[in-house]
Amino acid sequence: MTGETGTARRPQPWPSTEAARLPRQRDSSAVAQLRLLVAVGTDKHPFDRLVDWLAHWHAQAAGPIGLTVQHGHTNAPQLPGAVPFLGHDTLQQAMIDADLVVCHGGPATILEARRHGHLPIVVPRDPARGEHVDNHQLLFARRLGAAGLVALCETREALHDALAAGVADPSRYAVAADPEAHEARRAAVARVGQIVDDLVARSTPRPSRWRAWSRTRPGTKETR
Repeated sequence: MTGETGTARRPQPWPSTEAARLPRQRDSSAVAQLRLLVAVGTDKHPFDRLVDWLAHWHAQAAGPIGLTVQHGHTNAPQLPGAVPFLGHDTLQQAMIDADLVVCHGGPATILEARRHGHLPIVVPRDPARGEHVDNHQLLFARRLGAAGLVALCETREALHDALAAGVADPSRYAVAADPEAHEARRAAVARVGQIVDDLVARSTPRPSRWRAWSRTRPGTKETR
């Protein structure tokens, strides 16, 4: 079984706080090699757009960049550190070690990144491009972006600008890590799920009632 965070693992009981890997506070000092984690999750739809945007940026990036690219069902990119899926513990460690996190708009991925002290750079999947079955990632990421809880990037230029800013100063994409947040995560995920459901429901067009009202009643002439 796989989860949207990009992990591949068997179902297991919710881990205790003591067993969980504790997040560390982001170090705002300069780093010798910037470590960038990119996670597209495990949805069956490919996310070529994000991977292509990343590859274009990486080809022009200055300075040493340590990449980990979890590309899921997207074709393997010609990038160092590319891997389809990561084990749960491996992904947690990658988030702990990373200086910057770029991810899709999956709520669980975003929450995990923030728990580990990251302001995630988020590129939501777009169903109009065949990247998902619905637009819940767009709606959710836009809401979080407006609240300043993620760095929302819906264009290649926005992603490249965010990455350039992160390379220059990784602390711009750091938030306070919360070691006590692990037990609260399950309740947060449930709440996020409800918000997503509400957003999708509101965005679903209702069937027009015009045809029902515009039908000619029996025994009356149709006005043309």
